[in-house]
Amino acid sequence: MESREILDEFVDFLRTNYYRELADVFSKGERSIFIDFALIDKYKPDLADLLLEKPEDTLKLFEAAVEQIDLPEKRSIKIRLFNLPKSAEIRIRNIRSEHLGKLLCVDGIVKRASEIRPEVSEIVFQCGECGEKIVVLQTEKEKTLVYPSMCDNCKSKRGFKVLDQKLYDARWVAIEEPFEITTGERPSEIMIYLKEDLTSPKMQSKTDPGNRIKVIGILKELPRRTSKGGKTRQMEILLDANNVESTQIEWEELVISEEEEAQIKELAKDPKIYDKLVSSLAPSMYGLDVVKLAIVMQFFGGVPKILKDGTRIRGDIHILLVGDPAVGKSQLLKLASQMMPRGKYVSGKGVTGAGLTAAVVKDEQFLGGWVLEAGALVLANNSIIAIDEFDKMEKSDQVAMHEAMSLQQISIAKASIVATLPARTSVLAGANPKLSRFDQYKPIGEQVDIPETLLSRFDVKFALRDIPNPEVDEKMIDHLLMSRHFNEEEMMPLINSDLLKKYVAYAKMHCNPIMTKEAAKKLKDFYIEMRSKSSISGEVQAVAITMRQYEALVRLAEASARVQLREFVTPEDADRAIEIMKFSLRQFGFDEKTGTFDIDKAEGGVSSAQRSKIKIVTDIIEELEREMQSKSIPIDDLRKRAQEQGVGDVDNIIRKMKEEGIVFEPKHGFIQRI
Repeated sequence: MESREILDEFVDFLRTNYYRELADVFSKGERSIFIDFALIDKYKPDLADLLLEKPEDTLKLFEAAVEQIDLPEKRSIKIRLFNLPKSAEIRIRNIRSEHLGKLLCVDGIVKRASEIRPEVSEIVFQCGECGEKIVVLQTEKEKTLVYPSMCDNCKSKRGFKVLDQKLYDARWVAIEEPFEITTGERPSEIMIYLKEDLTSPKMQSKTDPGNRIKVIGILKELPRRTSKGGKTRQMEILLDANNVESTQIEWEELVISEEEEAQIKELAKDPKIYDKLVSSLAPSMYGLDVVKLAIVMQFFGGVPKILKDGTRIRGDIHILLVGDPAVGKSQLLKLASQMMPRGKYVSGKGVTGAGLTAAVVKDEQFLGGWVLEAGALVLANNSIIAIDEFDKMEKSDQVAMHEAMSLQQISIAKASIVATLPARTSVLAGANPKLSRFDQYKPIGEQVDIPETLLSRFDVKFALRDIPNPEVDEKMIDHLLMSRHFNEEEMMPLINSDLLKKYVAYAKMHCNPIMTKEAAKKLKDFYIEMRSKSSISGEVQAVAITMRQYEALVRLAEASARVQLREFVTPEDADRAIEIMKFSLRQFGFDEKTGTFDIDKAEGGVSSAQRSKIKIVTDIIEELEREMQSKSIPIDDLRKRAQEQGVGDVDNIIRKMKEEGIVFEPKHGFIQRI
């Protein structure tokens, strides 16, 4: 087809299908129009094929066709295509030299991005000899400015002055293949070149690190440069973006129709809404109702507060699931992360790239210098992150989690970048006990490889135990058979995930419940009652509950009120929060030996019973020092004396005392106080 013929075809297509849209674009002052590729294919397949095979020249004709349409004003409008055929969609790792110059569609997650900076599109030069004006187009293939080789009028080759230049905004982003299609493989990445209206503030937020996008663009090559500035034979590829679509929905982008709003309000009035929400979260998993209720509360979250002195109290709820193998922790974590916009799922040993927090990487070829690369916690900002195998995370990442979970930010100071990134993220973590099975008689700190300071950051913790029980086992198997084989339809969630996302978004946007005096009194009475039960064993006190648990109670009560879209937290919300907290404390904080709640046992510290035994052993060491007139005491003598006084697990107590820095072993078989 001739260029004139192609131009006429595009003019006819636009008049037939997009005349009204073009008028709207001009009236609103927009710079681009979005064209459905499927409509072009339906109108004339030859035009569609030309766009795929020779996109650069064909798109110029398409944009020229816009100027042929009789509209109030004449100005250039960019054509942005969407809905490309499956044949144009390609995995990043499958891109080859045969695809150069073709129109492609790739899917990926933004790994890093440059700042938006102006670039020169064309420069008007003036000849220093004769004054002739020369226009030189600047292409993205050249990193440096291109000057005229010589003046067409007087053939002069020097003395050119810059008269004028046209600028446009541009940005480089690197995208890598999404997690779902790279299982067991190293994700491939490609550079994307964005310019003009693809760098608008709205588009900038969509192309920031962590967002999953679909990019339609023309594949181009760029020569690699050596460290000395020369060019190599090997080429670098890039995608010159024509259009960018976000494939994940942000909270603010959730469009709630009037019908859906009425549906949400109707659900909120339902007295059985909590049961419905629980049954909508992993209905194929039997039981775990209290755990599921806590996760639902985590979705809705409490109300963040900024006090008069500037202190910020977080509203996000953190939950830890510790349990036996095959109880469904991983499935629960994965499903929870998928049910929220921007939700992320990572595994403790599989955290790659920027890890959980953030990293600084160097990219001279495209981005220029050091670039900040956001980690999973930052990418899940204002949402939820599910971290499986939490106990197997690298120690450096565990240390970084302290700041993220309490202050809800990530501070980074590396290379030339000093930054503080937001991480207002709810953490849902799963961990396995060291000896495979959970032991309710041991403190949690002895069973999972997580620092005590990090354990205390979790609002509630749950132990998912696999205890043989013929009656429960039969119900579980029946439920499994029904959900997987015989009655799959009945296992559909009562509230589908799309409506649930909108329900949570609506509640977070429109509902910030205020604590009532009645609800506050219930929480206060529970807190005071639990504190008063603190027993005295020897000289060491067992603390049943601390201020951290009280703040968690407030957050849970506020989340409960949000579920029913209430303006105030009621006593019923307080009761619901108390029940979840009691369930959690019963599993982790109940000391069987003393018969009391002990928060140190729940948070991985030294339980009151253990502290009492440490005191007895310390007294025995002092006695033996006086008797033997020596600072080094034989461990066998210490063990024998301690057993006579009723201390059974002497070796564990000695090990704990070594960890605490109370004693050390100067030589084998002897112990000495520090």
